[in-house]
Formats: sequence, C-alpha cells, structure tokens
Amino acid sequence: MSHHPLQTIKQHYLQIFIFAFGALIWFSPVPDGLNPQAWHLFAIFISAIFAVILKAMPIFTSSILALSVSILTGTLTTEQAYSGFSQGFILLIIVAFLIARGVIKSGLGKRIAFLIIKRFGKSSLGLAYSIIAADMFISPAFPSNTARSGVLYPIVNALAVDSGSKIADGTRKKLGSFLMMSSMAGLTLSSALWLTAMAANPAGAKMAKEFGVNITYASWALGASVPVLVLFFLVPWVIFKIYPPEIKETPEAPAIAQEALEHMGPVHKNEYITAGTFFGMVFLWIMSGNLGLDKTAVAFLGLGILMLTNIFTLEDMRGEGNALSTLVWFAILFAMSVYLEKFGFMGWVGMHISDMIIGFSWPVVYVGLTIGYVLIHYFFVSQTAQMLALFSVFLGVAVTAGVPAELMALMLLFATNFNAIITPQGSSANVIYVGSGYIEPGEIYKVGAIITLINTIVFLTIGTAWLLLILDVKL
Repeated sequence: MSHHPLQTIKQHYLQIFIFAFGALIWFSPVPDGLNPQAWHLFAIFISAIFAVILKAMPIFTSSILALSVSILTGTLTTEQAYSGFSQGFILLIIVAFLIARGVIKSGLGKRIAFLIIKRFGKSSLGLAYSIIAADMFISPAFPSNTARSGVLYPIVNALAVDSGSKIADGTRKKLGSFLMMSSMAGLTLSSALWLTAMAANPAGAKMAKEFGVNITYASWALGASVPVLVLFFLVPWVIFKIYPPEIKETPEAPAIAQEALEHMGPVHKNEYITAGTFFGMVFLWIMSGNLGLDKTAVAFLGLGILMLTNIFTLEDMRGEGNALSTLVWFAILFAMSVYLEKFGFMGWVGMHISDMIIGFSWPVVYVGLTIGYVLIHYFFVSQTAQMLALFSVFLGVAVTAGVPAELMALMLLFATNFNAIITPQGSSANVIYVGSGYIEPGEIYKVGAIITLINTIVFLTIGTAWLLLILDVKL
C-alpha cells in the first residue's frame, strides 16, 4: 500500500522524535532507587510503546528495534531478551490463530456465524451483545482468558467474513473491527465476573488471605455482579458510538442467514470432525487444572488432529503471516515487561504511587491506589505479572492507611481484569484480536483507554457503593 508523500515525511519526523525521546530518557540522570539497567530498559520500552501510539511505526517494527537495541547496548542478555519466545501461553495464541483458520475452512465457522445472525443479527449491536453474553456464560469454566479468546475468535472472525467484512478488500470496518473490539472489551468483564475466569484471580485471592481477607467464589461473584452487569449494557453501546461499524441495522440479515444455512445443507463430515476436536479441546482446557494438563499442549493436539484430517494443511499455514508477526512482537514486549519488573522498576513506580497518597483519608487512598493500579498497566504485558508484582504492595499501603482490607483487595483484583484493554499487549487474550488485522494497535490505545476509563468509573462508583453495602463497611 503506497503512502502519500506528506504522510511519509510526517512519519519520518515522528520516528526522529521517538529516537530523540528515547535518547533523552536514556542519558538523563538515573532516579534514586533505580539501577541504570532498569532505567535504560524503561527508556527502550516506553519509546517502543510511544512509537505505536503516535503511529511512527508498526508494533512489529517498533518491537524488533527495541529488542535489538536492548541486546546491543547490553541492557538485556540474549537469554533474557529472547525468553518470551519460550512462553507456552504465547504459543497458545499462535495455535489459536491456526485452529481458527481450520474452523472457518471446514465450514463450521460459517454455520455457527449464520446461526448467531439468524437469532441476533438484526443489528450490529445485537451481535456484539450476543458475543459478550456467550463469553460470560462460558467464562466460569475457563481459568484462562487466553484460551477463551481462542474459542471466541473463530466465531467473531466468521461473523465478520460472512457479513462481507474482510481484511483483504479493505472492508474491515464494515463490521469486523467493531465485533473484534467488542469481544476484546467483553473479556475484561467476563474475567472480572468470576473467580475462575482468569488465571491470576485465584492467586490474588490466596495472596489476600495474608491480610486476613477470605475471598470465596460466591463473595467474588456477588461483589462483581452489579458493576459488571451495568458495564455489560454500557460497553458495547459506547464502542458502537466511538468505534462504529459501517453496517448498523441489518433487518434482512436473519432471513439471509436462514437462506444461507439451507444452501449449505446438512452438516459436513469436516464440520463434525472440527466440532469434535474443538469441544474436546474446550473440555480438556476446563479440566486442565484437575488433570494437570498443559493448555498449549492441548491446543497443539487439536491442531494436529485438524492437520491429520487435512482440514488444516501446510498450504493454509503459508497464509498466516499475522500469526508469525504476532508471536514476534508479543514475545519481545512480554520479555521486556518481565525484566522491568525483575530489575525493580515496577516496584519502584508502585512505591512512589503509594508514597504520594499516604496521609490522606482512606477513601482518597482507596481511589488513588485503584487509579494508579489501572494506569500502571500501560507498562505491563501480563495481567498476572502485574498482580504478582504490585497487589501485596498496594494492599499493604491501603490497609496501613485504614482502607477496609476486603474492599481494597476485591477492587484491585477486579482492576487486574477490567484494565486489560488499555493497550494491545495489556492481556495475552487481546493479542489474537490485534493479530487478526481487523484492529490496528493504535486504535486500541484510543478506544481501549476510553473503555478502561468507563470500567474504572463504574467500578469506583456503582461497584464501590455495592461493595460497601454487601460488606457492611461503615464510612
């Protein structure tokens, strides 16, 4: 795709600005409490992120430049810099891409999409609500929101393609972009609703016990229910307003879907095989905790079965450039985020946020810590990593300042989920949607910031009022 000369010149100026910005941070004095290695890694990481936000370069280019600079300057060793490529959950995302292609190729994706359109397809907004409702329904059985995105993505992708919204012909915004963004936003709600809907939730509940807080499955669900229900109705509508699909009303869609289903005829053998494989994977993912199974290995098994039966072939893999580029940029940013935390940068920022609000009344401390916890997720490429690094620090400061421990613990754990759409790499569950090509990373920084702001406001107002009521906290 050719760029306008003025656009190219603007991009070159932005690139020069990014390099100058990074150099300015790099050569500025290292703040007290940090070592040069942590500060230099921050300079590289924040420059890479700003390059994407300002559209100076694509996220793939930005991340590989960041990788090379971090190694060539000795900021990271080769082992540290490449460590993200050995992460099983990142491979799970890539395998989910390939399985999604198999689901669509077999015809199963098309059939599911037409069945959903037949039932909910009178409007684009109706489709978005149905996708998020389905996500909330299955989420209690999925301790991995990454695996859940692997279930939802093929359906959303099929809905987009079969509505005539495709990447190749430039019609991504017809419907696909809106549905992908809505489903990704829905994951922030479904993950916050249930204790078992995201891997970090039970770990956080266990850490809260050290502060005398006992969070049960029921107390979590009760606490999250009201704010999540409000956001379920609010979030898709907001996305519809700020990131609208070109197709809004489709009153004829259910009839067209019925006609298409009749034309497809009875379920084909490949659809049965794909459905059996898909549901088998879902079952094994649900049981993975009890059976001690690795989720990525389960996904590889599913892909292997689809390849054995020629539903997905090596020829199909050649067309999956997005999967490869996603693997590269996410693995790089994940490794850099991990080492920012290991080098002490995240803890340093967390302590500074904590120090800023000491001495204020507990409601101010509560609100300040929650907002700080949400905003700091700009630097994390993993919800679990943030929770493990900062949850105890923030909760400890809150308890010392007189914030009711259970109130703060629940809000921080909810925030670990509802802040996930703040960046393209804010959750591994986001990455499959970004890699689809329907959403540009820069769009997520804008729309994701607005959705995160709405999530935060609703949880801090309606959510807090509800928690104060059910926890019987006296102001």
